Amino acid sequence: MRPALIRLAATSLLLIAAAPAWAQYKWKDSRGQVHLSDLPPPREVPDKDLLQRPAAAQRRASAAPAAASAASAPSVAATASANRAPQDSELQARRKKTEQEALARRQADEARLAEQRAENCQRARQQVATLQSGQRIQRVDEHGERVIIDDAHRAAEIDQARHVADSDCR
Repeated sequence: MRPALIRLAATSLLLIAAAPAWAQYKWKDSRGQVHLSDLPPPREVPDKDLLQRPAAAQRRASAAPAAASAASAPSVAATASANRAPQDSELQARRKKTEQEALARRQADEARLAEQRAENCQRARQQVATLQSGQRIQRVDEHGERVIIDDAHRAAEIDQARHVADSDCR
């Protein structure tokens, strides 16, 4: 019976010692959904939507307004701007990173498009040269039969290939 009492006492002590780890934050998001977490809410959540804080965080939060009311108004503004400065610099760094990623994507897309245009240009020029060479050219129609193109069809294809070459070979 003695080991059972020791286990019960040890378990009780562990539960009491772990109580601060159960500290919970409770807040409402912009959609009105309630969240519970052992981590503080995101910075975007205003204080009015913070429903519950852990005991240690409540003491710090209540001590901050008391200290702020004792201080003069200019120092409160300076403290507020100092607290916002890390957020602003963090936000600016994120925006800069996002802009750089978007610029890199645009440049990659433009490079890919330029490569495709160069390839299309080369193919169109080769097509024009082949059609102008005067060699007999045959195609396979929809029935699978070979058809030799006539001069009118050749002229139409030359015009089409020149149009592609003009648009892609700039």
